[in-house]
Amino acid sequence: MYNTPCIIFAGGKSSRMGEDKALLPFAGYKTLAHYQYARLSEIFTTVYISCKDASKFDFDANFLEDIQTNATFAPTVGFVTAFEKLQSERLFVLSVDTPFVTSKEIEQLFEADEAKYDATIARTKEGMQPLCGIYHVSLQTNFKEMLEKGNHKLGQLLKDVHTKYVTFEQTQPFLNLNHPHQYQEALTIIRNY
Repeated sequence: MYNTPCIIFAGGKSSRMGEDKALLPFAGYKTLAHYQYARLSEIFTTVYISCKDASKFDFDANFLEDIQTNATFAPTVGFVTAFEKLQSERLFVLSVDTPFVTSKEIEQLFEADEAKYDATIARTKEGMQPLCGIYHVSLQTNFKEMLEKGNHKLGQLLKDVHTKYVTFEQTQPFLNLNHPHQYQEALTIIRNY
């Protein structure tokens, strides 16, 4: 098990899905968020759910409610909150809508990570996966500045700092459930797991 805190980002708007994807049923769980929390708790000693309002969830978990409730739906505020509240040297982050990232991919990211990097991020032929990787406390100031300026471009931050990319040939583990058809596809995949 990894002692690095794992943060599940579940504070997004879900505008493309048309409903809160964190609350969609998944793999025998009432919600995708609960599924992610349960499975990642078998890999990490501490798992947190980054969100705007923990009251929308009906299960017990470690919740990190955004320090600025009126802030944007971008993950920037979640990073600021997590670094401030957890006081950790590094965080592993995963979006709630990527349920197929397994311990295998996570292990590869940790094996590639070193203290000299600001972040170690998954990448596929479709591009970087900014919400699947390890972020170091060296970025705490960057996130605060981004939040103050209303700049929420994670991709740009990762280009500007010392980022290690880990390239994965398989794209299925990084399937994002952004649209209803992707959710339906994920339900089919999980049934065959």
